[in-house]
Amino acid sequence: MEQLGFEGMPRRLYPCTPTRLSTWLDCPRRYKMSYLDRPAPPKGPPWAHNSLGASVHNALAGWWRLPRRERTVDAAGGLLDGGWLSDGFADASQSDAHRRRCRQLVEDYVADLDPAAEPAGVERTVATRTDQVAVSGRIDRLDDRRQPGQGPGDLVVVDYKTGRHRPTVDDARSSLALALYALAAGRVLRRPCTKVELHHLPSASVLAWEHTPESLARQLGRAEEIAAECAAADERYRAAAAGGAPADEVFAPRPGPGCGWCDFRAHCREGSLASPQRRPWDGLGLAANDSDAANSDPANSDPANSDAANTGAAMAG
Repeated sequence: MEQLGFEGMPRRLYPCTPTRLSTWLDCPRRYKMSYLDRPAPPKGPPWAHNSLGASVHNALAGWWRLPRRERTVDAAGGLLDGGWLSDGFADASQSDAHRRRCRQLVEDYVADLDPAAEPAGVERTVATRTDQVAVSGRIDRLDDRRQPGQGPGDLVVVDYKTGRHRPTVDDARSSLALALYALAAGRVLRRPCTKVELHHLPSASVLAWEHTPESLARQLGRAEEIAAECAAADERYRAAAAGGAPADEVFAPRPGPGCGWCDFRAHCREGSLASPQRRPWDGLGLAANDSDAANSDPANSDPANSDAANTGAAMAG
């Protein structure tokens, strides 16, 4: 009997998020533990810097969801206090010190915002696809930068940052996630979206980059290349699980200083040898009234993903 062929039939799209793609680039072993192993290996304790970042993000998102007349500076501070997450801090004193610091950061930030400048989206999920990938993600804020008296303006992707080190314009330019969000937002809303911005609250700075259609296309091509590697690795994993050849070499670790911040460090010998274990609060900057015992070691590097609660973290899939 002649076997029917599948020539010409569309290939199955690879669904992914920027977080999944970046995890593969950072460390294939961490990728495997995060996305393929089921049940996944137990993670280490929660990180205080993730709790801090999520608290700030939630407060800012909640502020924009308030009725316009209620979008005040005090309301932003109240949202931060009411939604504060204390997981990962050394003790209540350290948590309270950082909560007070973040309340001030949030209040200072919204004081410079126009409550009437309604964003096109807050925590908005966007998605786009090509012949190879279906990529999706959630944007912290999607601004509509219209001019007074004019119609809808260009869209701008805004990403909040709360890490202790100030990002650079090059971080905005090179971010795969921000480029994909801009591309997806433009396609979904059928409006120009080429500008991306990192809003770093601790330094009160905005780092912006204006993409071109060509630079967005390059980033999309880069995403397709990474996704192709992920798809091949996923297939090797499934084949090995079904009794095929082992796939350990496909998921080799990439040990380095960042291993001290890895959630799966306890399950990786190479990572454990590459970097000392970080305390859950070591990714924090200093805050007034931090107890000496809880302060971060200044010799520690920032976590490899110090804003893990920021772009893409809520979208891992």
